[in-house]
Formats: sequence, structure tokens, C-alpha cells
Amino acid sequence: MRQSFSEWTKSGAPWVWLNAGAVAICMIMVVGLLTLIAVRGLGHFWPADIVQTNYTENDNTIRMIGERVQEVEVPAEQLRDSGVKVPEGVETMDRVLMKIGNRDHGGTDFIWILDAFNSDKSKPEMLFAAERREWGNFYGYLRSIKEDGKVVASYEGYEKTEEYMALWNEFQARIERTLTIYDQIKDIEKDKIGSINYEMERLRLKERSLQLKEVTDSAPYQEIDDRRKELDMEYESLQGELLALYNAVNRDTLTAEIANGKIVEFKLAWVVRAFLPNDMSIGGKIGHYFAKIWEFLSEDPREANTEGGIFPAIYGTVLMVLIMSVMVTPFGVVAAVYLREYAKQGFVTRVIRIAVNNLAGVPSIVYGVFGLGFFVYFLGGHIDDAFFPEAKPAPTFGTPGLLWASITLALLTVPVVIVATEEGLTCIPRATREGSLALGATKFETLMKIVIPMASPAIMTGVILAIARAAGEVAPLMLVGVVKLAPSLPLDGNYPFLHLDQKFMHLGFHIYDVGFQSPNVEAARPLVYATALLLVAVIAMLNITAIQIRNHLREKYKALEM
Repeated sequence: MRQSFSEWTKSGAPWVWLNAGAVAICMIMVVGLLTLIAVRGLGHFWPADIVQTNYTENDNTIRMIGERVQEVEVPAEQLRDSGVKVPEGVETMDRVLMKIGNRDHGGTDFIWILDAFNSDKSKPEMLFAAERREWGNFYGYLRSIKEDGKVVASYEGYEKTEEYMALWNEFQARIERTLTIYDQIKDIEKDKIGSINYEMERLRLKERSLQLKEVTDSAPYQEIDDRRKELDMEYESLQGELLALYNAVNRDTLTAEIANGKIVEFKLAWVVRAFLPNDMSIGGKIGHYFAKIWEFLSEDPREANTEGGIFPAIYGTVLMVLIMSVMVTPFGVVAAVYLREYAKQGFVTRVIRIAVNNLAGVPSIVYGVFGLGFFVYFLGGHIDDAFFPEAKPAPTFGTPGLLWASITLALLTVPVVIVATEEGLTCIPRATREGSLALGATKFETLMKIVIPMASPAIMTGVILAIARAAGEVAPLMLVGVVKLAPSLPLDGNYPFLHLDQKFMHLGFHIYDVGFQSPNVEAARPLVYATALLLVAVIAMLNITAIQIRNHLREKYKALEM
């Protein structure tokens, strides 16, 4: 029989379809957002062709070299109001954002031009792009390589010939040489000299501690002096190596012709990577693309965080979330077990539950202010007074750092763990507890061996929700430990290895800093998308790991539920 509309409505089918439609719309929006972020972010690493064109505006013609980054339509009236001579009858014109690089010679990396005023567009194979440690990208024609001021290879033409390829191969070989030397410099400065400086500081604090304790025996002071002399000798030796390496890395220079025809010269040591995008095959571009992505994931940032990689931010985010999870899980579980299993279910318990639920809705910046005032200034200050008097007036724990950031986020997310754990404990049948007690187990043994293992999937659900919220928080971290650029990682080879007092970088704050504090907005924009996509990926991986653990626990203790 055909079902009437009223019967169909009463059956609940419309609400099922309505909910399904809402879920589908949400999924489409999420996928669309992630796709937009991925396209805008990952597209930044593709080696775009370099265009050479003659640009004429208001009877002034200049040669321009650069990458086409973005194109928008602009009303002709708006252009006329700004003084541009627009032909009659034209309603809109295409405006193109060009990345022209060479900021040390032109003052800016990007410029907006009108596409209709371009002429003689071409993509010469000889145009090269160079990523530099300073002043951003460079675009131009390679003219010569010099060693100690003497030309070792040169070329003056605009056609790709064997002579030019010999110059280019010499260029690439010397780039590899400088990169190898820079790796040696980095190893000495960050690892060897860094370890010496760290040990020297520990010796200084040890000597200061002896002075505060009024130790008069000369033996410990002599031991410190002897060790300090050994470190000084090691430092002097490493300084000599560094001087030789810097002299070697600064030996070579290159000359190149820029868009206005001027020949410029700069140190080859500035160049991180050089390539010929107009002469690259598809395979070469794909290899370059993945090399750039790997650099983004594994290297330190440079150029005010608008170039290079974001590995310290990835490291700091994951480490902070792991420490936060270790802290929040026991506190949340203990609180939930007490409220559900031990506390008398009355007015006070109901008030506590209401307070816990309300804490979940407190703005995160409030937790940041509390963490700064209580954890950093009060608790950290007293820890410095009690355990680190030799370091004063410089604070050790009385300053924002990894420990206080982790504790603050643990406090922020503990209501989520408490609520999820309580729900899990509530779902365990009363008969299971009574059966354990009837067999002679104590209440504590029942909790530890029966109840909590059965509730562990719910506990992991709370941890998953806590990770998802904590990993993306930025506002409290700005007050309790995160910085724009950290000189070293909080986990290294120096005792005590994990430096909880140290400041760190975070992906969320990196997005804020690059997006809103960068002096080069156009260069920073694609990195905001790329970092946002990476933050989503990191959160997803952390959650997937927790979900796998939860599923394993669910399968492991499924027999107890029968």
C-alpha cells in the first residue's frame, strides 16, 4: 500500500533524511575546506615558470622577470581613479601579482601589474631562480662564477649552449660544496659549541651554589676550574675550525644580470638552491616539488619564518601534546573514579560535576592568564627559590616554558577526560562489581583489575578529545611558553635531556605569527595554508594513534563485558 504523507512523517523518516543531509553537507564543507587549504598550501612548493615581459604603463616601459602568482579582475573605473590610462570601452582588466624577487635590489618581492600592458612575453630557458638565506628569492641570468675575486667560468649570451651549461654545472657543484660546509658549521655551532656552552653554564651555576653554601674547601673550586680550562681549550680549537670553514664558505661569489640589465654580485654562500624552472622536465619538477616539501618538514625556518621549514614547530607541538596527555590522563581518571566510585552522591557531588562541566566552557585565554599568574610566577618563582637559587636573578622555572604550557593545557582539557571517564564507569554493569567483590576481591582490586580496564576505551576517548583540543590551542600558549623562534629543541643530548624549562615553537602559534606578524605578507600567505594543513595532519595522526590504542583495549577487555 502507498504510504500517506502523515504516516511517512510519523515514521520518523524525514528526520533521518534531514540528519543525513546535514551530515553530508558538513562532510562536503570539511572536505572542501581541506581541499582549499591543500591546494593553496601545497601549490606553493611547485617550481613555477619564470616569465620575462616588457611592461608599459603610462608611457613608461620596463623589463620585468618573475613568477605569476595570482590573477584578479579589477573594474576599469577603479583603475582610472588611481591614474591608470585605461582604453575606452574596457569595463574590467586582469591584474596579476608577480613575484619578482631580488628584494635587495628592488625593495620588494611582489608587485601588481596589469596583464594587458604586458608585451613580448617569453620564458627563456636560461632564466634561473635561486633560494637564498637572506633577501628572499633571486631571479636573473647567471653570468659568472668567481673564486677569491677571480673569474673561473662565465657566459654573456642569452641562448642555452654548451658553454652556458658548463657554467651552470660549475655553479651547482659549488653550491653543493657550500651546503656541505654549512652542515659542518651547523654541527660545530649547534652541537659541539652548544654542548660546551651548556656545560660551562652548569659549571658556573655549580660554582655559584658552592659560594651560596659558603664552602671554603678549595678542592671543588679547583675541580671546576680544571674542567673550565679543558672546555676553553676545546672551544678555542672549535673556533679555529669555524674560522677556517667560514673563510672557505665565503670564497666563491657569482654575478648575474637582473631585469633592468644591471650586473649584480653576491656571495654564493647565500644560495640554498638554484634551478632553471623553464628548462625543467615534468620529472625534474616533481623531484624538486617533493624536495621542497621535505625541506618544509625537516629544516629550520629562515627569513622571519617565511622561508625554510617548520620542523621545530612540529617537534614542539607533538612533544607538548605528549607531555600534556601524560599529565591529564591520571588526574582526569582519578577525579572521575573518585566522583563515581567513592564520593557520596549528594548535593556537593552534583555541584562538583556542574563545576567540571562549566570549566569545559571557560575561554582558553583565561587558562593562559591563570597559568601565567599561578604556575609561572607563583609556583615557578617558589621552585626557583627552593631549588635554583644559584641561577637567580635569571629565572629557571619562573618563566614561561614547556612544563607550564603542558600543565596549563592539561588543566584546560581535564574536564573532557573526567566526563568521558565517568560515562565509561557508568556503563559498567553493577553485577560485574558485585561478582568481583563476591569472589573476595577488595574494592580497590576490583577497580584496578576489572572496572578501570573495562572503562579504558572511554578513557582513551577522553584523551582523544583532549588531544584534539589541546593541539590546536594558541591563546594560552602565547602566555605560558611558546615563542616565534626557539634557538634549540627542548629535547636534546644535553643532561637532563628533556628541558621542561625551555621555551618552544608550536604550529598553531607559527600560523598566527606568519599570517599576522610577518613583514612580507604575500610571501607568508601560502605558508599559512601549508602549516594549517600540516597542523590538521599532526592532530589527525595523534588521534589515529589514540584511536588504535582504544580499539586494541576494547578488543582486549571485550570478554569482561560478557
